[in-house]
This record gives sequence, C-alpha cells and structure tokens, in this order.
Amino acid sequence: MPDPADVVIRERPLAEVKAEITRRAGHLNPLDGIRPQDAEQVKNALTSLDRDEWARLWSNFGAQYEAEGDALEKSGGEKTKIRELYELAFHNYRVGRYPCAGSPGQQEAYRSSVRVFRKAARYFDSPMEIVEVPFGNSGNKKLIGYLQIPKGVAKPPVVMHWGGVDSWKEDRQRAHARLNRLGIAGFAIDMPGTGESPVIYTEPEATKTFSALIDYLHTRKDLDATRLGVWGGSYGGYWAAKLAYVEAKRLKGAVFHGSNVHYGFQEKWLRPALTERASAAIFGPIGLFQARSKAMGVKSLDEFLKVAPSLSLVQQGLIDQPSAPILGVNGKLDDQAPVEDIYLLMEHGSPKEARIYPKGGHMGRSAEVKDEEIATMITNWLKLRLSQ
Repeated sequence: MPDPADVVIRERPLAEVKAEITRRAGHLNPLDGIRPQDAEQVKNALTSLDRDEWARLWSNFGAQYEAEGDALEKSGGEKTKIRELYELAFHNYRVGRYPCAGSPGQQEAYRSSVRVFRKAARYFDSPMEIVEVPFGNSGNKKLIGYLQIPKGVAKPPVVMHWGGVDSWKEDRQRAHARLNRLGIAGFAIDMPGTGESPVIYTEPEATKTFSALIDYLHTRKDLDATRLGVWGGSYGGYWAAKLAYVEAKRLKGAVFHGSNVHYGFQEKWLRPALTERASAAIFGPIGLFQARSKAMGVKSLDEFLKVAPSLSLVQQGLIDQPSAPILGVNGKLDDQAPVEDIYLLMEHGSPKEARIYPKGGHMGRSAEVKDEEIATMITNWLKLRLSQ
C-alpha cells in the first residue's frame, strides 16, 4: 500500500466540472437553487478551479440578487418576490463557499450567505428564530441554531437536524418546511466542524454541543421537547447515531442518513473514498477531502487516516449498548459512506429500522429515487416516532 504522502487526491478536470455545472443547475445538489442561465454564465467565465475565482463568480450573482432584494424591500414591494430574490442571492453565495469556506474568497461568500439568508428568513411562512446558547466551561462560546415552530400548533414535538461537511444549517430550510407541515418544529444547527459551530468534529466537546442544545430545547415552554427526534445527514449522520446511544433517554428517534459509524472511518474504506471516488462531489474526491479535513481539523490524508478510527462506535464501546430507535437510510451504491455501517448497527444493541435503496448512491439518491421521496419517508417516520 503506498505511503499516504505519495497519494494524489483526484480532482475533476475543469471541463468535467463545467459539464457538472450544466447537468446540476436548477435541480441537483449543490446547484439546485441556481438559475440555469446564471450557471451557464459562471461556467463560461471559469478559467480554473481556483476556489477564490469560483467564489467570486458565484458571489457576483449573489450580490446582484441581494441588491435587487434590498431595493424591492425599500420600495415596499411584494413580500414573496423579496424573499425569492434573497433566496436566489443565498443560493449563489452558498455555491460560492461550496464545499467549505476554505479560501479567503469562500469565507467571504459564506459570511454573505448567512447575512442574506437571514434577510430571506424575515419572509418565511413560519417565523424563524435565531437561537444562541452559551457553551463551554465559562460560556465563552456559543451554539447557534434556527428554530421554526409551525403556526397554530400548541407545544409541538421538535426535530433537531443538521447536514454534513458541505450542507449547513442555512441549507435545511426545505426540511424545516416539511416538518412544519407535519406539525413538528424544526431546529437546524451546524454539526461540529462546520458553519458557525465553535468546535471541530474530533474534539472531546463535540458530543456535548448536541446535549447542550437538547438542554436548551427542554427550557422552551412553547415546545414539547419530551418528544424529540434528531436527523443527521451525510457525514453528520454519525452524530445522530451516536446521540441515539448517549442521549437514549431523551430521544424518541434518530435518523442516520448516509453516514459512518465504524467501517466508514477505517483506512480500507477512507483511502479510496477520499482519493478516487466521491462521485456526488462536484469537484470530485478533492472537494470531499477538503471539506472533511476542515471539519476534522486535520491537514493531510495521513493525519485524517490516523484520527478517523477513534470515532468508531465500536471502538468507543457504544455499539452493543441500548439506544433510542434508529432509522438507517442510504443507497447501496454509496461511495462516500458504506451501507455496511447500517447493517452493523442492526446487528448490535437495540433493534433498528432501515431503508436501503438498492440502486441509490449517496444519501439513497438515484435517477429513480429523488430527494423529495426520501425526505417524505424520513419525516413520516419521525412523525410516527414522535407520536409514541
């Protein structure tokens, strides 16, 4: 096996990335919120895969739509149109920082995406509250989440949810709307190592951030936090599985969606996943590695491969312990997270449930199965669990 220092992490060539921009614009992650005609302009202007150039071209459209939204808001324009403009601005800034805020330009795009998202939030159907919870021994850190409570529902149950290394709390609005329609409050957060989280994925404090947020939800008189579910997606799904064990008494259900608990943290899986595969990542494996390594707080593949196994729920002695109900969801063909980790969960500890899509890739997606179908299945499962 070659030394990690000698491994070249594959990046899609510029021509392939441009083809992916055209293929994904308007309907596939991360360009599902982008106008195809705008994406074509960015594609034609790209001269390299330099991340600052990438951020600048998308942010130009973000700034354009943000300015249009500001002008329409100032003139007292129609609220739906104002929201649409701000959302367009957000999606362009968001793609500019994708897959992570790794360069100065991407960091600026990320700050702009948060700013304009909060402008759009003023016009959401369900009002969005920005929650800040002190964290750390001296309370000098803060955890930030977005809470949306469905209108006309007294003390609804709540689902705390988050994405992976490239999908952060601002990207969870569709899940919020879906949960709200079912009479469930949504609480979107950044998992450790992403967005505004003050800790990284591998810190001992990381699990405590989730517990602190659960503590906060129990202080709310307008929520029924005794009926609490969690839903973690992609690399963030790990935390949902772990919380099912460490917070078993406070959770009604946990959705482990397209992630790792043991096999996916081993070198045998990680080396090809981070250097050769990652078909769902628009830049290829290099983008997945950059986003994951930033979240993990490591600089090299060698360091990543040394640190990752310690995250295993087998190594941590949790896998055989009692847990809250877990729903494992993924595609059998996922090349970012092994479906075998769902089987492993089902073979140990409390009984588990699963939905595995035989032709699905990462998160279960395929040409035959769309995000909406998967999200409907998951939220219906959560509704059932929160009613019991």
